[in-house]
Amino acid sequence: MSRTHMRPVFGRAPSCSLEQRLEERRARLKALKLEQSRKSEKPEDFITYEDSDSDEEPLSVQKDILNTSFNFVDYVRNREMQCTKSSSVTPDYGSRHMLTHEMFKETPINLGNMNKVFCSQWLSDRQVVFGTKCNKLMVYDVVTHKIDQIPSLLSKRDLLGTEQQQSGIHSVQINPSKTLLATGARNTCDIAIYRLPTLDPVCVGENAHKDWVFDMCWLDDEFLVSGSRDTKMALWRITPELLESTEEIPRHRHIQAISVKDCRGAQKVRALTFNKKYDEIAALSLNGYIHIWNAENFKQKLSRKLPSAQENVCLAVQDTGLYAIGCRSYTLLLDCRTLQAVKKVNSRYSGCGIRSASFQGNVLTVGTGLGMLMFYDLKAGKYLDSSINSSRTVVLKASKGYVFPDDEFIDNIQNVKYVPAIYTHCYDTTGTRLFTAGGPLPATLTGNYAGLWQ
Repeated sequence: MSRTHMRPVFGRAPSCSLEQRLEERRARLKALKLEQSRKSEKPEDFITYEDSDSDEEPLSVQKDILNTSFNFVDYVRNREMQCTKSSSVTPDYGSRHMLTHEMFKETPINLGNMNKVFCSQWLSDRQVVFGTKCNKLMVYDVVTHKIDQIPSLLSKRDLLGTEQQQSGIHSVQINPSKTLLATGARNTCDIAIYRLPTLDPVCVGENAHKDWVFDMCWLDDEFLVSGSRDTKMALWRITPELLESTEEIPRHRHIQAISVKDCRGAQKVRALTFNKKYDEIAALSLNGYIHIWNAENFKQKLSRKLPSAQENVCLAVQDTGLYAIGCRSYTLLLDCRTLQAVKKVNSRYSGCGIRSASFQGNVLTVGTGLGMLMFYDLKAGKYLDSSINSSRTVVLKASKGYVFPDDEFIDNIQNVKYVPAIYTHCYDTTGTRLFTAGGPLPATLTGNYAGLWQ
């Protein structure tokens, strides 16, 4: 939960330096090794071993353990004295505690007649930005509950009246310094850049793609990569000169990609993510392949076929470099060094495709096509158990969204309640609030869903 390096106030050792702690640690390690040595009926696909079989730890390690307190009270006291350099807290502690104690409660958000929310990001501690299938970029204020629309940026294709494609905003990404937001332009084949926190227009990236842009990822504060249904990957640079504007009325400029390359072996690039630890870009294609690109020279390194080629629609990466790919009936965990499957995390409910995935520390969160969020504990190797009722796992069931009448439902009452698919979800910086959104799963239906869990 927390780690605090303690210094002695009186004497040579801090109050937490007790030999009994080392004995308890040895007993736990011995029990863990005994548990791992037992042969299971169904062996794992991927097994790791300790570097050494020796029970004795080096004296430096033992000393560090004795001088480290895992008591949360010590962490809070240390923080009060502004000694944050010698203490840390597990990033997923808040969300994990709230989930296991069933503290998350949903507040449904009324989106009117909008159609399917595809992507979302927290702008600040009180604002969430999301994009819809009906090509709207919206900002939701969690305090006032107001929803504002951000004007979409026009590219030269729109001005000329040619090649107009408005098929939704599929990606919203914020750069590491939180100064720029990248998303889709009015034409779904182009990208738009906004300045944060004002959301003033900066530029439109155009002419790199001939089909819908499905996803984007920032490499740093200037460089951005986009992937499209035309199987191409484009590299963009947002230079400081673009941000220097002296005009009273903000206007956007038009830029070209500095490099456009085919993603070899791909059929429609569906999802992108940047693996910061290994400095590589991972691309997921709809024909069931994962493609790895070198982020330094923007060259494709390798491609690997996945075990399943059905409905591979979402991709996430953990800070350690572990990849998670959402498939029709399970979530696939891949070792980024070998692209070998570490584990298949089967869904607890049949037929619920994985539509969104994200990592919060050692907890993998997946949104399904049946309006449920599930949480997989990577360390424990199982779904997160409830502390209230140990016989069940933690599942958040979304409220029913809305589906609007069309040709198939012409006789139905308006705003028919429907089980939504969760196409997007995102935690705030504290991990104690979760925004979820989506809409009806069938492509022919029009509807929406959004909710705030806190």
